Amino acid sequence: MVAIMAAPNTALRAVRTGMRMSQDDFARALQAAGHRVGEPNDANKRLVQRWESGAIAAPRPVYARALEVVTGLPISLLGFAAVPSGHVADDEHGGHDLTSPMSSLATPTPTTKRTTAHRSHEGVWLSRYQYYSSGRGDSFAGQHFVVMLQHGDRLTARSLPGSASSSLSLDLTVDGAVVTGTWVEQTDPAGYYRGARYHGALQLIAEPTGRRMAGKWIGFGKDMDVNTGPWELVFRDASTSKATLDRYNTSAT
Repeated sequence: MVAIMAAPNTALRAVRTGMRMSQDDFARALQAAGHRVGEPNDANKRLVQRWESGAIAAPRPVYARALEVVTGLPISLLGFAAVPSGHVADDEHGGHDLTSPMSSLATPTPTTKRTTAHRSHEGVWLSRYQYYSSGRGDSFAGQHFVVMLQHGDRLTARSLPGSASSSLSLDLTVDGAVVTGTWVEQTDPAGYYRGARYHGALQLIAEPTGRRMAGKWIGFGKDMDVNTGPWELVFRDASTSKATLDRYNTSAT
């Protein structure tokens, strides 16, 4: 009888290495994400290795949600196989490698945060902001298509790589109509800012329609001065499927 070798999950490995994280770093980030969203997990290096080797084809829901929080990508883009309805994910078998019986008893998965009513902001959004370049003496606009995921009152948004020459990430918290958090942009290595990394804070007001958020950003400039300007997110599509993201993975300008 010939053994069938599992196919490695190259997509997950590429995302992790693109984040410049070791397997240990990634596991710690998954644990931290679980605590932030009220769903503690026991992610460790061995579990990450089993995912990337293909030994585990699909993560349990608690790990799937943590993976989305850490990477800012829907689980469908992280190289895992879909689990048919009524089946359990592979890492629920032989769970002694992942969690101890005592830890499962001591920290049951809370459900209160998951059942709290929140307007869903998941989907594809067009992100637009304006900034003044003192070196060029003019104002410019930055635009990206971003995929936004939501876990309770936390939002993560990551730009689609083909939508702009720079990469953008947003980590936000929703409190009613007020959306507050941080932004990070890695500029184009061949552009004016030569691959510099900028970051700052962001506060937006979500319109009652749920189709637009608008507000202000604050951050430091090239000359280490503090700048601010308008920022808006405009809703485009509720789907985060691979086909939808492929359609929006094009220039947002």
